[in-house]
Amino acid sequence: MNNPNNPKVRDLLASFLKKKKIKHVFGIIGSANSHIFDSISELKYTKIVCVHHEQAATMAMQNYFRVTGRISAALVTAGGGSSNAITGVMSAWADSIPGMIISGQENLRFIKSYKNMRMWGIQGFDSTHMVSKITKYAKRLERPSDSLFEFEKSFQIALNKRPGPVWIDIPIDIQGSRIKKNKLKIFKIKRERKKSNTSKSDFKKLKRLIEKSKRPVFWLGNGIKLAKAEKLIPKILKKYKFPTFLSWAAIDLINSNHKLNFGRPGVYGNRASNLILQNSDLIISIGNRMSISMIGYVHGEFARKANLVQVDIDKSEIKKFKNKTTIGFNLDAKNFLLKFLNNKNLQKNNSLNKWITFCNNTLKKFPHIEKKAHSDKKGYINSYNFLNKLSLKFRKNECIVTDMGTALLSGHQIINLKDNQSMMTSTGLGEMGFGLPGAIGASFGRNEGEVICLNCDGGMMLNLQELQTIDHYKLPIKIFVFNNDGYLMIKHTQKNLFSGRYSGVDKKSGVSCPNFQKVAAAFNMKYFIINNWKDFNSKIPKILKEKKAIICDVMMDPNQYFHPKLSTEVTKDGKIISPPLEDLSPLLSRKDLEESMLIPIHKKSKKLK
Repeated sequence: MNNPNNPKVRDLLASFLKKKKIKHVFGIIGSANSHIFDSISELKYTKIVCVHHEQAATMAMQNYFRVTGRISAALVTAGGGSSNAITGVMSAWADSIPGMIISGQENLRFIKSYKNMRMWGIQGFDSTHMVSKITKYAKRLERPSDSLFEFEKSFQIALNKRPGPVWIDIPIDIQGSRIKKNKLKIFKIKRERKKSNTSKSDFKKLKRLIEKSKRPVFWLGNGIKLAKAEKLIPKILKKYKFPTFLSWAAIDLINSNHKLNFGRPGVYGNRASNLILQNSDLIISIGNRMSISMIGYVHGEFARKANLVQVDIDKSEIKKFKNKTTIGFNLDAKNFLLKFLNNKNLQKNNSLNKWITFCNNTLKKFPHIEKKAHSDKKGYINSYNFLNKLSLKFRKNECIVTDMGTALLSGHQIINLKDNQSMMTSTGLGEMGFGLPGAIGASFGRNEGEVICLNCDGGMMLNLQELQTIDHYKLPIKIFVFNNDGYLMIKHTQKNLFSGRYSGVDKKSGVSCPNFQKVAAAFNMKYFIINNWKDFNSKIPKILKEKKAIICDVMMDPNQYFHPKLSTEVTKDGKIISPPLEDLSPLLSRKDLEESMLIPIHKKSKKLK
């Protein structure tokens, strides 16, 4: 990096990463971004983690942020390099994860000459236009003098308000252009005072709702973590003592065994959690967007007798419940929690003993591990039992990353998390293949430390190449593969919808997975296999003591069901309906359901057998 008074744009970028203390970026080199690679490598501050697919770079970038709370970047080249990155960018967008995607681009003269053509020169196309709907900011850098301005602007936008990914596209000739430092346009960071989009009257209204409520609950989401407000939660629970639920994205926010933690509601939620939630009369949802997967398929059937207080930095998330929301606080979670905690007028005056007793009795009657639904069958270990017992053996500061399918559903329903343990996945987009790249990002965020990766045979195959990344960097990632012959969730969907006519879900219907023992050998990893509880008891201690990467096959029933879940059901007169959130499959007897409800059961439920 010679001539500091007349630097190249590519060198300014490398220096910018250092200035922002970005120690790791993820990427793949190509002709259009090789100059960027060179400058970053030459400066010797930011480490480039070379993955084997661009989507892995944008996925790893996400979990690096989840672990560290610090922004990272993905480096991609033009053409296919940029298009390959999109799934991870969309995933970051869905989960409000900030990150910088820096793409190389064709020479600017080709862009200007072929402006209206599909392709510019070699591999050039309008990547910023392509990602404009899934980023907070997408900009092509066309003037060297704008470089530092755009780097800083995009960085600030990524982190400001509701976080998300940004994309900076840099043509090859711009990367190598020199610019005098005194000619550089500077982005001035505005230290805006955070304005509260709420009023005293809103808190007075909240006070009245709390005083009136006999069955209040908290529902906490990832917005609390994004606002860096985790430490306020114990104080809130100590003051208000409301039964509390967690979204899947905030599953590690409080200890699973906390006396006020009543689980994780949703379409694939805990039965007791759903029953308690639906019986509540006041829901205070903080940083939780309450997606369809959490509240069920019909808004009007969700918490029918409850007032809803929603806290979200994104006004649109509040507006979607305009017919349901009693009070909407449009501000970030930390701002709200501080006001909520420090407001002396906000106190819980009436006793909640009766409500807490009801919640505890419901949980006792319907424990998260259901004896019948989660029993081992046909000689296979049930995934719920496996993950429950595995989680009890996790280390104090264990980090768990999941892929989709069995790993996601069983894991997020049942895993028991202690203080200082973390669990993360793609909850918004829910794309298969997240597990391995996510584990890589988390490991680098933990100083190349240990990560538990819960994966499935189908999910493994979507980013199998990243096993080489794990081997190359000698990352101590322990990969559990739930081996159930393909795509089990879709298999059940086909069974329900098409009378068991399967297509593309298992070996017999067109898709197969390899022998993972041979895969482990190919990537220089130790291999274990668990077929039964004897294997579990003898091998799990060895696996958890390992200091290197391992692959462990867990052989599971290729027809195991995921229960409980909100499923389509047939009424007494033969109609197919979707029940309300409290009426999960396998269905309770109507007597048991009625006895578990403090409010009248829904008319839909009355029509079921």
